[in-house]
Amino acid sequence: MKRLFIISLLLSIPIMGISQSVEDINKPIIGELDQIEPFSEGLAAVKKGDQWGFIDENGQLVIGFRGDVVWNKTPNTENFGIEGIGSPKFKDGLCTIKTVKEDGIARYGFIDKKGNVAVDPVFLNVSQFSDGHAVGIYESKELRGKNPFQLKIYDYEFTEVVVNEAGEMLWPIQERQNIVMSKKLFKLPELQARMISKDLLGVKEKSNTWKIVKPKLQD
Repeated sequence: MKRLFIISLLLSIPIMGISQSVEDINKPIIGELDQIEPFSEGLAAVKKGDQWGFIDENGQLVIGFRGDVVWNKTPNTENFGIEGIGSPKFKDGLCTIKTVKEDGIARYGFIDKKGNVAVDPVFLNVSQFSDGHAVGIYESKELRGKNPFQLKIYDYEFTEVVVNEAGEMLWPIQERQNIVMSKKLFKLPELQARMISKDLLGVKEKSNTWKIVKPKLQD
């Protein structure tokens, strides 16, 4: 009873000589958010509708709400590619984004802490950065001709690569097969390699066993 009396008394005392309500003294910096994530590297993701923005440690929105950041409502935490990302966050100063190309298939890249594109979205799947490197699946294509309906036909090659924070592909890991570049038939190819330290790669082989590789990363 005494505690309730003290609380009531405090709430009735004018703050700094001005009578204010609890709502007044807790006026939001940003309101009507659907989700707030923990801070990572000085920024926290906040969600409004289907879009995400980022606030700094003063609560200021430093990256406006946008719909291209990567997140999954039910992430596969055992997957170290796109499907493993829960909420958006910065790692090594970069956050994963996606863009859907004219073929209807998404490619992935990264923005920096100012919201600018730092790594162009050119990867069919990509890991988050760790110690300055990420692993992605890169496609290269060459026009072969046109079919009877005058639709362009391409020959594709796919390579799993190590990429740095500037978007430079530093090391080819392995060629990838059985990726169908058709919107109806496309399935997100899983990464089969990951950085296990700054200088070491873990690579999954066709036998489902793993090998450790030391690439020459001169970036």
